[in-house]
Amino acid sequence: MFIWICHRVTGLFLILLLGLKVGTAFFLMTKEAKPDWAIVLHTNPFSDVLLIVCVVFHAIYGLRTIFLDLGWRRENLLFWLATLLGVMLSLFLIAVYFGQGQG
Repeated sequence: MFIWICHRVTGLFLILLLGLKVGTAFFLMTKEAKPDWAIVLHTNPFSDVLLIVCVVFHAIYGLRTIFLDLGWRRENLLFWLATLLGVMLSLFLIAVYFGQGQG
């Protein structure tokens, strides 16, 4: 049940965060005087990190659901593998994200 809720919540966060990114990008690309609120929201690292984590976990838990639908019987093992892979991939991508400003 936890995975089902987590998958739905990350899906909702993806809709909100991607809408925020697209909306603020629209304001930043079409206006000559860039609104301060759009700059702050679009360049906020917290929203970028949250977007990375949501994309990774939504994708991996979606793959987990596909494997279960295809007949995988060891649901507990698949849960821990998906969670471990999600944490490792999220940490790697966050490190890459923050490492881009270096050098």
